[in-house]
Amino acid sequence: MLITFLAILCPLLILIRPLQRNPFFVLYFATMALSAYISETYYFQPTVFSPKAFMFFVVCHLILINSVTFIAYGVDKRAAVNGQWRVPEANLHTLEFLGGWIGAFIAQKFFHHKNKKKSYQVMFWLMLFLQGTAVYIILKYLQLI
Repeated sequence: MLITFLAILCPLLILIRPLQRNPFFVLYFATMALSAYISETYYFQPTVFSPKAFMFFVVCHLILINSVTFIAYGVDKRAAVNGQWRVPEANLHTLEFLGGWIGAFIAQKFFHHKNKKKSYQVMFWLMLFLQGTAVYIILKYLQLI
């Protein structure tokens, strides 16, 4: 399981430079690796790249990326209120594109943050559209739809 997770996530972290500078993606990466290690050690041991391992990856990914995105919005809102260093919008949009749009949407409503800025909202909905398009293309390529 850990090998499956790392084989999927390491190329992202190595090849895409902005992800290396995104502390929230690094947090996501570390929690994904930890969850894979714990589940493999204590719960079940599927074979590498099995459908069970891939489905577990998808479930963990969606839970963790949305949680990390929600945290990132909270950190950015706190920084905005206190006049401190802000989370770059590119980092927030990256998390949204990687699947954290549900966490971002909930955080925008919960923290009342970034929901009135028109340019941000345009990019938010563009990230959602691009993610939906990417998922559709992947599913079409895998002949699942």
